Amino acid sequence: MSRSNRNRQVVPESRQMLNQMKYEIAAEFGLNVGYNSSSNGADTEFGSDLGAIGGSSSSRRPGWGHLTSRENGSVGGEITKRLVRNAEQSLFGRL
Repeated sequence: MSRSNRNRQVVPESRQMLNQMKYEIAAEFGLNVGYNSSSNGADTEFGSDLGAIGGSSSSRRPGWGHLTSRENGSVGGEITKRLVRNAEQSLFGRL
């Protein structure tokens, strides 16, 4: 399978919603990532409340590149869990 086929989105309009969910989850997990290359965005709203954001200047770099694979994977895993939960609730009603 070619790379372009693997990355094709079935619902292109979902990109913005998924991107927002990604940053919200990262903030909930206390991961300091910049939203649109800014480290002072909505992504730090919850993380700073939890006291997880702070420390050295190297941890305040915007973007995702400074995070570990485990941290990035945990965000993706949580997105999947929430999408599955939402789909189950819409199909089967509140569980």
